[in-house]
Amino acid sequence: MPHPTHQPIAHRPTADPFDTGFLQAVADGEIRLTADQALQLHQQMPLMELGRWADARCRALHGDSIRTYVIDRNINYTNVCTAKCTFCAFRRDEGDDDAYVLETDTILSKIRDLEDIGGTQILMQGGMHPGLPLDWYEHLLCTIRQAHPDLHIHAFSPPEMVEFVNFFDPPGSSFEDKVRWVLKKLQSWGLHSLPGGGGEIFAPAVRSKIGMGKCTADAWLTVMRVAHELGMNTSATMMFGHIEGFADRIHHMDMVRTWQDRAIADFSADGGGRYMAFISWPFQRENTPLGRAKNWGEGPGDDLSQPFPGDVVATLDGSGTKAEHPEFGRRVRMAGASEYLRTQAISRLFLDNVWSIGASWVTMGPHIGQVALNFGASDMGSVMMEENVVSAAGTTYCLSEEVICHLIRDAGFLPAQRDNAYDLLRVHDGPDAPDLQVDDWSSQRAQALHVQTEACSGAADSPATLTIKGS
Repeated sequence: MPHPTHQPIAHRPTADPFDTGFLQAVADGEIRLTADQALQLHQQMPLMELGRWADARCRALHGDSIRTYVIDRNINYTNVCTAKCTFCAFRRDEGDDDAYVLETDTILSKIRDLEDIGGTQILMQGGMHPGLPLDWYEHLLCTIRQAHPDLHIHAFSPPEMVEFVNFFDPPGSSFEDKVRWVLKKLQSWGLHSLPGGGGEIFAPAVRSKIGMGKCTADAWLTVMRVAHELGMNTSATMMFGHIEGFADRIHHMDMVRTWQDRAIADFSADGGGRYMAFISWPFQRENTPLGRAKNWGEGPGDDLSQPFPGDVVATLDGSGTKAEHPEFGRRVRMAGASEYLRTQAISRLFLDNVWSIGASWVTMGPHIGQVALNFGASDMGSVMMEENVVSAAGTTYCLSEEVICHLIRDAGFLPAQRDNAYDLLRVHDGPDAPDLQVDDWSSQRAQALHVQTEACSGAADSPATLTIKGS
Protein backbone atom coordinates (compact mmCIF):
# COMPACT_ATOMS: atom_id res chain seq x y z
CA MET A 1 0.00 0.00 0.00
CA PRO A 2 1.51 3.36 -0.99
CA HIS A 3 2.06 6.15 1.49
CA PRO A 4 4.67 8.85 2.18
CA THR A 5 7.94 7.05 2.73
CA HIS A 6 8.98 8.85 5.89
CA GLN A 7 7.75 11.27 8.48
CA PRO A 8 8.95 14.85 8.09
CA ILE A 9 11.38 16.32 10.58
CA ALA A 10 10.30 19.03 12.99
CA HIS A 11 8.77 22.32 11.94
CA ARG A 12 10.89 25.39 11.42
CA PRO A 13 8.32 27.94 12.56
CA THR A 14 10.65 30.93 12.22
CA ALA A 15 11.73 30.07 8.68
CA ASP A 16 10.80 32.32 5.78
CA PRO A 17 8.20 30.25 3.87
CA PHE A 18 9.22 31.96 0.60
CA ASP A 19 12.85 30.90 0.90
CA THR A 20 13.78 28.60 -1.99
CA GLY A 21 15.86 26.27 0.14
CA PHE A 22 13.05 25.96 2.70
CA LEU A 23 10.47 25.23 0.01
CA GLN A 24 12.72 22.63 -1.60
CA ALA A 25 12.98 20.85 1.76
CA VAL A 26 9.17 20.97 2.06
CA ALA A 27 8.83 19.53 -1.44
CA ASP A 28 11.30 16.76 -0.54
CA GLY A 29 9.34 15.89 2.60
CA GLU A 30 12.13 16.93 4.94
CA ILE A 31 10.43 19.90 6.61
CA ARG A 32 6.80 20.37 7.59
CA LEU A 33 4.94 23.62 6.97
CA THR A 34 3.32 25.26 9.98
CA ALA A 35 -0.23 26.49 9.65
CA ASP A 36 0.99 30.10 9.69
CA GLN A 37 3.50 29.42 6.90
CA ALA A 38 0.81 27.70 4.82
CA LEU A 39 -1.51 30.68 5.26
CA GLN A 40 1.25 33.07 4.17
CA LEU A 41 1.90 31.01 1.04
CA HIS A 42 -1.82 30.80 0.29
CA GLN A 43 -2.30 34.53 0.55
CA GLN A 44 0.92 35.85 -0.97
CA MET A 45 2.71 33.44 -3.31
CA PRO A 46 1.96 33.89 -7.04
CA LEU A 47 -0.31 31.14 -8.31
CA MET A 48 2.05 29.63 -10.87
CA GLU A 49 4.96 29.55 -8.43
CA LEU A 50 2.77 27.88 -5.82
CA GLY A 51 1.71 25.36 -8.41
CA ARG A 52 5.33 24.55 -9.29
CA TRP A 53 6.18 23.78 -5.65
CA ALA A 54 3.06 21.65 -5.22
CA ASP A 55 3.95 19.78 -8.38
CA ALA A 56 7.47 19.22 -7.04
CA ARG A 57 6.03 17.73 -3.86
CA CYS A 58 3.69 15.53 -5.90
CA ARG A 59 6.57 14.28 -8.04
CA ALA A 60 8.63 13.51 -4.94
CA LEU A 61 5.82 11.23 -3.75
CA HIS A 62 4.49 9.80 -7.01
CA GLY A 63 7.26 10.15 -9.56
CA ASP A 64 7.22 11.93 -12.88
CA SER A 65 5.24 9.53 -15.04
CA ILE A 66 2.03 7.95 -13.71
CA ARG A 67 -1.21 9.65 -12.67
CA THR A 68 -4.24 7.60 -11.74
CA TYR A 69 -8.01 7.24 -11.87
CA VAL A 70 -10.57 4.75 -10.58
CA ILE A 71 -13.63 3.23 -12.21
CA ASP A 72 -16.42 3.31 -9.66
CA ARG A 73 -19.99 4.42 -9.32
CA ASN A 74 -21.48 6.88 -6.87
CA ILE A 75 -24.70 5.30 -5.61
CA ASN A 76 -26.87 7.53 -3.43
CA TYR A 77 -29.17 4.98 -1.84
CA THR A 78 -31.55 7.59 -0.39
CA ASN A 79 -32.02 11.35 -0.49
CA VAL A 80 -33.96 11.49 2.79
CA CYS A 81 -31.89 13.35 5.36
CA THR A 82 -32.34 14.71 8.86
CA ALA A 83 -29.69 17.41 8.36
CA LYS A 84 -30.62 20.74 6.83
CA CYS A 85 -27.33 21.88 5.33
CA THR A 86 -27.70 25.24 3.65
CA PHE A 87 -25.28 24.26 0.86
CA CYS A 88 -27.22 21.15 -0.19
CA ALA A 89 -29.74 20.86 -3.03
CA PHE A 90 -29.97 17.06 -2.78
CA ARG A 91 -31.66 16.33 0.57
CA ARG A 92 -35.39 15.69 1.01
CA ASP A 93 -37.68 15.13 3.96
CA GLU A 94 -39.35 11.77 4.41
CA GLY A 95 -42.72 12.02 2.72
CA ASP A 96 -41.67 14.51 0.03
CA ASP A 97 -42.95 13.60 -3.42
CA ASP A 98 -39.42 13.15 -4.77
CA ALA A 99 -37.94 11.43 -1.71
CA TYR A 100 -36.60 7.96 -2.47
CA VAL A 101 -34.93 4.85 -1.11
CA LEU A 102 -33.40 2.54 -3.68
CA GLU A 103 -34.41 -1.09 -3.52
CA THR A 104 -31.60 -3.64 -3.35
CA ASP A 105 -32.31 -4.98 -6.85
CA THR A 106 -31.86 -1.48 -8.28
CA ILE A 107 -28.50 -1.13 -6.54
CA LEU A 108 -27.41 -4.56 -7.82
CA SER A 109 -28.37 -3.52 -11.34
CA LYS A 110 -26.23 -0.41 -11.02
CA ILE A 111 -23.30 -2.56 -9.85
CA ARG A 112 -23.67 -4.89 -12.83
CA ASP A 113 -23.54 -1.89 -15.16
CA LEU A 114 -20.38 -0.74 -13.37
CA GLU A 115 -18.65 -4.09 -13.65
CA ASP A 116 -19.53 -4.21 -17.36
CA ILE A 117 -17.13 -1.27 -17.90
CA GLY A 118 -14.38 -2.64 -15.65
CA GLY A 119 -15.39 -0.97 -12.40
CA THR A 120 -13.90 -2.18 -9.14
CA GLN A 121 -15.74 -0.32 -6.37
CA ILE A 122 -18.87 1.56 -5.41
CA LEU A 123 -18.99 4.80 -3.48
CA MET A 124 -22.29 4.47 -1.62
CA GLN A 125 -23.65 7.35 0.41
CA GLY A 126 -27.07 8.65 1.22
CA GLY A 127 -28.92 11.14 3.24
CA MET A 128 -29.28 10.33 6.91
CA HIS A 129 -32.59 8.47 6.82
CA PRO A 130 -34.16 7.94 10.26
CA GLY A 131 -36.56 5.28 9.02
CA LEU A 132 -34.05 2.67 7.83
CA PRO A 133 -33.32 0.05 10.52
CA LEU A 134 -29.94 -1.59 11.04
CA ASP A 135 -31.10 -4.83 9.42
CA TRP A 136 -31.81 -2.87 6.21
CA TYR A 137 -28.09 -2.16 5.96
CA GLU A 138 -27.24 -5.75 6.90
CA HIS A 139 -29.43 -7.06 4.10
CA LEU A 140 -28.01 -4.56 1.61
CA LEU A 141 -24.33 -5.19 2.38
CA CYS A 142 -24.62 -8.96 2.66
CA THR A 143 -26.56 -9.16 -0.60
CA ILE A 144 -23.96 -7.05 -2.41
CA ARG A 145 -21.10 -9.11 -0.98
CA GLN A 146 -22.75 -12.38 -1.99
CA ALA A 147 -23.56 -11.23 -5.53
CA HIS A 148 -20.30 -9.31 -6.09
CA PRO A 149 -17.61 -10.76 -3.82
CA ASP A 150 -14.74 -8.93 -5.54
CA LEU A 151 -16.36 -5.50 -5.37
CA HIS A 152 -14.85 -2.95 -2.98
CA ILE A 153 -17.56 -1.22 -0.92
CA HIS A 154 -16.52 2.33 -0.03
CA ALA A 155 -19.54 3.64 1.86
CA PHE A 156 -21.19 5.59 4.68
CA SER A 157 -19.47 8.88 5.46
CA PRO A 158 -18.91 10.04 9.08
CA PRO A 159 -22.17 12.03 9.35
CA GLU A 160 -24.05 8.87 8.40
CA MET A 161 -22.10 6.90 10.99
CA VAL A 162 -22.96 9.48 13.67
CA GLU A 163 -26.64 9.18 12.81
CA PHE A 164 -26.39 5.38 12.84
CA VAL A 165 -25.32 5.75 16.48
CA ASN A 166 -28.27 8.05 17.13
CA PHE A 167 -30.80 5.92 15.25
CA PHE A 168 -29.71 2.44 16.41
CA ASP A 169 -28.66 3.19 20.02
CA PRO A 170 -25.82 0.64 20.04
CA PRO A 171 -24.16 -0.57 23.25
CA GLY A 172 -21.15 1.29 24.61
CA SER A 173 -20.16 3.65 27.39
CA SER A 174 -18.86 6.36 25.05
CA PHE A 175 -19.54 7.72 21.59
CA GLU A 176 -16.32 6.09 20.38
CA ASP A 177 -17.40 2.70 21.74
CA LYS A 178 -20.77 3.01 20.00
CA VAL A 179 -19.16 3.93 16.68
CA ARG A 180 -16.82 0.96 17.03
CA TRP A 181 -19.77 -1.39 17.58
CA VAL A 182 -21.60 -0.12 14.49
CA LEU A 183 -18.49 -0.15 12.31
CA LYS A 184 -17.62 -3.71 13.31
CA LYS A 185 -21.12 -4.80 12.31
CA LEU A 186 -20.85 -3.06 8.93
CA GLN A 187 -17.38 -4.54 8.39
CA SER A 188 -18.63 -8.04 9.08
CA TRP A 189 -21.35 -7.54 6.46
CA GLY A 190 -18.95 -6.38 3.75
CA LEU A 191 -17.98 -2.73 4.24
CA HIS A 192 -14.32 -2.12 3.30
CA SER A 193 -13.59 1.61 3.69
CA LEU A 194 -15.16 4.97 4.51
CA PRO A 195 -15.45 8.00 2.21
CA GLY A 196 -14.66 11.46 3.54
CA GLY A 197 -18.00 13.05 2.79
CA GLY A 198 -19.43 15.61 5.17
CA GLY A 199 -16.07 17.18 6.00
CA GLU A 200 -17.13 20.61 4.71
CA ILE A 201 -15.21 23.01 7.02
CA PHE A 202 -14.24 21.95 10.53
CA ALA A 203 -14.17 25.39 12.21
CA PRO A 204 -17.21 25.43 14.56
CA ALA A 205 -18.40 28.94 13.60
CA VAL A 206 -18.63 27.95 9.93
CA ARG A 207 -19.79 24.39 10.43
CA SER A 208 -22.67 25.30 12.72
CA LYS A 209 -23.83 27.95 10.26
CA ILE A 210 -23.87 25.89 7.06
CA GLY A 211 -24.41 22.35 8.36
CA MET A 212 -27.43 22.46 10.64
CA GLY A 213 -28.07 18.99 12.01
CA LYS A 214 -24.73 17.64 10.80
CA CYS A 215 -22.12 16.21 13.16
CA THR A 216 -19.37 18.28 14.75
CA ALA A 217 -15.79 18.18 13.53
CA ASP A 218 -14.75 16.20 16.60
CA ALA A 219 -17.41 13.56 15.91
CA TRP A 220 -16.36 13.38 12.23
CA LEU A 221 -12.71 12.91 13.15
CA THR A 222 -13.55 10.38 15.88
CA VAL A 223 -15.49 8.21 13.42
CA MET A 224 -12.48 8.19 11.12
CA ARG A 225 -10.11 7.38 13.98
CA VAL A 226 -12.19 4.34 14.90
CA ALA A 227 -12.22 3.27 11.24
CA HIS A 228 -8.43 3.57 11.15
CA GLU A 229 -8.16 1.54 14.36
CA LEU A 230 -10.21 -1.21 12.70
CA GLY A 231 -7.89 -1.28 9.69
CA MET A 232 -10.12 0.68 7.32
CA ASN A 233 -8.69 3.28 4.97
CA THR A 234 -10.60 6.50 4.45
CA SER A 235 -10.44 9.80 2.60
CA ALA A 236 -10.84 13.38 3.79
CA THR A 237 -12.62 16.22 2.02
CA MET A 238 -13.11 19.97 2.26
CA MET A 239 -15.75 22.17 0.66
CA PHE A 240 -14.68 25.80 0.48
CA GLY A 241 -15.59 29.02 -1.27
CA HIS A 242 -18.61 30.07 0.78
CA ILE A 243 -18.67 31.85 4.16
CA GLU A 244 -15.33 30.59 5.49
CA GLY A 245 -12.11 32.56 5.80
CA PHE A 246 -8.77 31.53 4.36
CA ALA A 247 -7.49 30.57 7.82
CA ASP A 248 -10.45 28.17 8.16
CA ARG A 249 -9.16 26.19 5.19
CA ILE A 250 -5.71 25.84 6.73
CA HIS A 251 -7.21 24.91 10.10
CA HIS A 252 -9.25 22.20 8.37
CA MET A 253 -6.14 20.74 6.72
CA ASP A 254 -4.26 20.99 10.02
CA MET A 255 -6.91 18.88 11.74
CA VAL A 256 -6.64 16.21 9.03
CA ARG A 257 -2.84 16.18 9.30
CA THR A 258 -2.86 16.06 13.11
CA TRP A 259 -5.32 13.17 13.33
CA GLN A 260 -3.46 11.38 10.54
CA ASP A 261 -0.25 11.63 12.59
CA ARG A 262 -2.09 10.00 15.49
CA ALA A 263 -3.49 7.21 13.33
CA ILE A 264 -0.08 6.39 11.89
CA ALA A 265 1.58 6.47 15.31
CA ASP A 266 -1.11 4.44 17.07
CA PHE A 267 -2.30 1.93 14.48
CA SER A 268 0.09 1.47 11.55
CA ALA A 269 2.24 -1.16 13.29
CA ASP A 270 -0.86 -3.33 13.70
CA GLY A 271 -2.19 -2.90 10.18
CA GLY A 272 -4.37 0.10 10.90
CA GLY A 273 -5.89 2.36 8.31
CA ARG A 274 -5.30 6.00 7.45
CA TYR A 275 -6.47 8.86 5.27
CA MET A 276 -5.35 7.80 1.82
CA ALA A 277 -6.53 10.88 -0.03
CA PHE A 278 -7.64 14.47 0.37
CA ILE A 279 -10.08 16.05 -2.07
CA SER A 280 -11.28 19.64 -1.94
CA TRP A 281 -13.78 21.47 -4.11
CA PRO A 282 -15.57 24.83 -4.27
CA PHE A 283 -19.15 25.22 -3.11
CA GLN A 284 -21.74 24.96 -5.92
CA ARG A 285 -24.49 27.46 -5.21
CA GLU A 286 -27.32 26.68 -7.65
CA ASN A 287 -30.59 25.52 -6.04
CA THR A 288 -29.19 25.79 -2.50
CA PRO A 289 -30.33 28.03 0.37
CA LEU A 290 -26.77 29.26 0.91
CA GLY A 291 -26.57 30.13 -2.77
CA ARG A 292 -29.12 32.88 -2.17
CA ALA A 293 -26.67 34.75 0.07
CA LYS A 294 -25.17 37.84 -1.55
CA ASN A 295 -21.58 37.90 -2.71
CA TRP A 296 -19.32 40.05 -0.55
CA GLY A 297 -19.51 43.55 -1.95
CA GLU A 298 -23.07 43.26 -3.21
CA GLY A 299 -24.88 43.81 0.07
CA PRO A 300 -25.95 47.16 1.51
CA GLY A 301 -23.07 48.71 3.40
CA ASP A 302 -20.47 46.19 2.17
CA ASP A 303 -17.04 47.84 2.02
CA LEU A 304 -14.55 45.96 -0.12
CA SER A 305 -11.70 47.90 1.47
CA GLN A 306 -12.46 45.93 4.64
CA PRO A 307 -11.81 42.21 5.18
CA PHE A 308 -14.34 39.60 4.13
CA PRO A 309 -16.47 38.66 7.19
CA GLY A 310 -15.22 35.08 7.11
CA ASP A 311 -11.62 36.28 7.36
CA VAL A 312 -12.49 38.38 10.41
CA VAL A 313 -13.94 35.33 12.15
CA ALA A 314 -11.42 32.74 10.92
CA THR A 315 -8.47 31.69 13.08
CA LEU A 316 -5.82 29.04 12.57
CA ASP A 317 -6.98 27.23 15.71
CA GLY A 318 -10.67 27.32 14.76
CA SER A 319 -11.68 29.43 17.77
CA GLY A 320 -13.40 32.29 15.93
CA THR A 321 -17.03 33.11 16.70
CA LYS A 322 -19.83 34.61 14.65
CA ALA A 323 -20.06 37.56 17.08
CA GLU A 324 -16.89 39.00 15.57
CA HIS A 325 -18.63 40.28 12.41
CA PRO A 326 -22.34 41.16 11.99
CA GLU A 327 -22.43 39.95 8.37
CA PHE A 328 -20.72 36.61 8.99
CA GLY A 329 -22.72 33.88 7.30
CA ARG A 330 -24.73 36.41 5.28
CA ARG A 331 -22.11 36.93 2.59
CA VAL A 332 -20.29 34.40 0.45
CA ARG A 333 -16.97 34.58 -1.34
CA MET A 334 -17.20 32.14 -4.21
CA ALA A 335 -14.07 30.35 -5.43
CA GLY A 336 -13.27 30.09 -9.12
CA ALA A 337 -10.63 28.11 -10.98
CA SER A 338 -7.57 30.01 -9.77
CA GLU A 339 -8.70 29.91 -6.15
CA TYR A 340 -9.40 26.20 -6.47
CA LEU A 341 -5.93 25.53 -7.87
CA ARG A 342 -4.34 27.68 -5.16
CA THR A 343 -6.15 25.81 -2.38
CA GLN A 344 -5.34 22.42 -3.86
CA ALA A 345 -1.66 23.33 -4.19
CA ILE A 346 -1.51 24.33 -0.53
CA SER A 347 -3.15 21.04 0.44
CA ARG A 348 -0.40 19.10 -1.35
CA LEU A 349 2.36 21.05 0.38
CA PHE A 350 0.73 20.99 3.81
CA LEU A 351 -0.64 17.42 3.97
CA ASP A 352 2.74 15.70 3.91
CA ASN A 353 1.35 12.54 5.53
CA VAL A 354 -1.51 11.98 3.06
CA TRP A 355 -0.69 9.94 -0.01
CA SER A 356 -2.97 11.32 -2.72
CA ILE A 357 -4.49 14.66 -3.61
CA GLY A 358 -7.49 14.26 -5.91
CA ALA A 359 -8.41 16.64 -8.72
CA SER A 360 -12.01 17.82 -8.49
CA TRP A 361 -12.98 17.81 -12.16
CA VAL A 362 -16.56 16.91 -11.22
CA THR A 363 -17.15 20.43 -9.91
CA MET A 364 -14.45 22.36 -11.79
CA GLY A 365 -14.80 20.77 -15.21
CA PRO A 366 -12.48 18.42 -17.11
CA HIS A 367 -9.86 20.92 -18.20
CA ILE A 368 -9.35 22.54 -14.81
CA GLY A 369 -9.15 18.99 -13.47
CA GLN A 370 -6.42 18.36 -16.02
CA VAL A 371 -4.53 21.51 -15.00
CA ALA A 372 -4.82 20.36 -11.38
CA LEU A 373 -2.44 17.50 -12.24
CA ASN A 374 0.27 20.18 -12.40
CA PHE A 375 -0.86 21.79 -9.13
CA GLY A 376 -0.23 18.87 -6.81
CA ALA A 377 -2.96 16.38 -7.75
CA SER A 378 -1.90 12.82 -8.53
CA ASP A 379 -5.33 11.36 -9.16
CA MET A 380 -8.21 12.26 -11.48
CA GLY A 381 -10.82 10.49 -9.40
CA SER A 382 -13.61 8.48 -10.91
CA VAL A 383 -15.18 7.74 -14.24
CA MET A 384 -18.51 9.28 -13.30
CA MET A 385 -21.33 6.95 -14.30
CA GLU A 386 -23.73 8.55 -11.85
CA GLU A 387 -23.80 11.58 -9.56
CA ASN A 388 -26.70 13.05 -7.65
CA VAL A 389 -25.43 15.49 -5.03
CA VAL A 390 -23.46 18.19 -6.85
CA SER A 391 -25.59 17.66 -9.95
CA ALA A 392 -28.54 18.83 -7.86
CA ALA A 393 -26.63 22.09 -7.48
CA GLY A 394 -26.19 22.49 -11.22
CA THR A 395 -22.99 20.52 -11.96
CA THR A 396 -23.33 17.63 -14.41
CA TYR A 397 -19.85 16.98 -15.83
CA CYS A 398 -19.28 13.39 -16.90
CA LEU A 399 -16.23 11.74 -18.46
CA SER A 400 -15.62 8.35 -20.01
CA GLU A 401 -12.49 6.30 -19.31
CA GLU A 402 -11.21 7.25 -22.75
CA VAL A 403 -11.49 10.98 -22.01
CA ILE A 404 -9.94 10.70 -18.54
CA CYS A 405 -6.98 8.79 -20.00
CA HIS A 406 -6.66 11.39 -22.76
CA LEU A 407 -6.67 14.26 -20.26
CA ILE A 408 -3.98 12.60 -18.15
CA ARG A 409 -1.81 11.79 -21.16
CA ASP A 410 -2.27 15.26 -22.66
CA ALA A 411 -1.08 16.73 -19.34
CA GLY A 412 2.20 14.85 -19.81
CA PHE A 413 1.60 11.69 -17.76
CA LEU A 414 0.81 8.01 -18.23
CA PRO A 415 -2.79 7.19 -17.21
CA ALA A 416 -3.26 4.21 -14.91
CA GLN A 417 -6.34 2.62 -13.41
CA ARG A 418 -6.07 2.09 -9.64
CA ASP A 419 -8.04 0.44 -6.87
CA ASN A 420 -9.17 1.89 -3.54
CA ALA A 421 -5.77 1.21 -1.94
CA TYR A 422 -4.09 3.13 -4.78
CA ASP A 423 -2.46 -0.02 -6.11
CA LEU A 424 -2.16 0.09 -9.90
CA LEU A 425 -4.42 -2.25 -11.88
CA ARG A 426 -3.53 -1.22 -15.43
CA VAL A 427 -0.86 1.19 -16.68
CA HIS A 428 -1.83 2.41 -20.14
CA ASP A 429 1.62 2.48 -21.72
CA GLY A 430 0.79 0.48 -24.83
CA PRO A 431 -1.23 0.90 -28.03
CA ASP A 432 -4.26 -0.79 -26.47
CA ALA A 433 -4.81 2.12 -24.06
CA PRO A 434 -8.46 3.28 -23.99
CA ASP A 435 -7.71 6.77 -25.30
CA LEU A 436 -5.48 5.47 -28.09
CA GLN A 437 -8.39 3.42 -29.44
CA VAL A 438 -10.45 6.53 -30.21
CA ASP A 439 -10.41 7.67 -33.83
CA ASP A 440 -13.19 10.24 -33.62
CA TRP A 441 -13.08 12.38 -30.47
CA SER A 442 -16.35 14.05 -31.37
CA SER A 443 -18.01 10.82 -30.28
CA GLN A 444 -16.72 11.45 -26.76
CA ARG A 445 -18.13 14.94 -26.30
CA ALA A 446 -21.34 13.88 -24.56
CA GLN A 447 -21.51 11.00 -22.13
CA ALA A 448 -24.49 9.63 -20.26
CA LEU A 449 -24.70 10.74 -16.65
CA HIS A 450 -27.28 8.85 -14.62
CA VAL A 451 -29.09 11.04 -12.12
CA GLN A 452 -31.68 9.69 -9.69
CA THR A 453 -34.72 11.92 -10.10
CA GLU A 454 -37.74 9.83 -9.20
CA ALA A 455 -38.24 6.78 -7.08
CA CYS A 456 -40.45 5.39 -4.40
CA SER A 457 -41.96 7.67 -1.80
CA GLY A 458 -39.58 6.63 0.97
CA ALA A 459 -40.21 2.90 0.52
CA ALA A 460 -37.63 0.32 -0.49
CA ASP A 461 -39.90 -1.83 -2.61
CA SER A 462 -40.62 0.40 -5.59
CA PRO A 463 -38.44 0.73 -8.68
CA ALA A 464 -36.30 3.79 -9.21
CA THR A 465 -36.54 5.86 -12.35
CA LEU A 466 -33.42 7.32 -13.96
CA THR A 467 -33.03 10.29 -16.21
CA ILE A 468 -30.05 10.75 -18.50
CA LYS A 469 -28.10 14.00 -18.69
CA GLY A 470 -25.33 14.82 -21.10
CA SER A 471 -22.07 16.34 -19.92
